[in-house]
Amino acid sequence: MNILEFSLLVWLGAFSAGFLGALTGLGGGTVIVPLLTSIFGVDIRYAVGASLVSVIAISLGASSTYIKKGYTNLRLGMFLEVATTIGAIVGAVIATFISVKVLTIVMAIVLIYSAFISQQSRPEPPESASADSIADYLKLNGTYPAADGLMSYQVHSVPAGFGVMLIAGVLSGLLGIGSGGFKVLAMDQTMRLPFKVSTTTSNFMIGVTATASAGVYLARGYIDPGLSMPVMLGVLPGALLGAKILVGANTQILRIIFSVVLIVMALKIVYDSLIGGL
Repeated sequence: MNILEFSLLVWLGAFSAGFLGALTGLGGGTVIVPLLTSIFGVDIRYAVGASLVSVIAISLGASSTYIKKGYTNLRLGMFLEVATTIGAIVGAVIATFISVKVLTIVMAIVLIYSAFISQQSRPEPPESASADSIADYLKLNGTYPAADGLMSYQVHSVPAGFGVMLIAGVLSGLLGIGSGGFKVLAMDQTMRLPFKVSTTTSNFMIGVTATASAGVYLARGYIDPGLSMPVMLGVLPGALLGAKILVGANTQILRIIFSVVLIVMALKIVYDSLIGGL
C-alpha cells in the first residue's frame, strides 16, 4: 500500500468517524483510535495524537450548527469545561508513562461501560424535587427546540456532573477519544438533560478538552502531520453531515447507534489486544 492509498483509506474511515461522532456526541475519537490501531497498525500513541486533532475538527464543524439551531447549552458547556480541561492535561501526562496494552484495555472497558449505561432508564426527579441551587445561581437551565416549540429543562446534580466531567477529561487525555461518551452520559444520566442537548453540548465541549491534551502529545512528538492531515480532512465533512441529520433524528435511535458503535469498537480492541497478539 502506497502513501496515497493509505491516506485515502484513512480519509474514508475518518469521514465515517466524523459522521458518527457528530450524530452521537462521541467526538469521533471513539472510532478513530480503534480504526487506526486495529486496521492500519498505527501505534496507539500516534493514533491518539491524530484522534485529538480530529476531535478538535469535529467540535468546530458540528458545534456551529447546533448552536445556531439552539440545542447547545453554552453556559453549561463552558462551566463543565473547567473540569474536563484539568482532567485532560492530567490524563495526557499519565498516558506517556504507561504501556500500550494497558491503554487499550482501559479503552475497551470505558467503551463497554458507556454502552451499557446509555441504555439504562434514566431516573426521573420526583415532582416535588427542587431545582439545583448551583444551576439556578449560574443560570445553567435552558430551552431547546422541539416539534411543539421551545421546551424548557432544568439542570440537576451539578456537583456530581462536574465530578464525572473531571473523569471524562482524564479519559480524553489518556485515550484520545474526546471522552464524548462519558460527557453525554454525565449530562444525560446524572444531570438529566434531554439527550439531544447532551450530545450537542458534548460536541461543543470536546474541542476544548482535546486541545488541552493535544498540546502534551505535540510536545512529546506523538502528533504526525502525515497521519493527522487525512484524519482531520475526513472528520470535518463527516461531522457537518452528522450535525445536519441529528436535528431531525429520533432520540431512541440515536441511543441505539451510540451503544452499537461503542460495543463494536470495544470488541475489536479486546480481540486485537488479547487474542490477536497470541
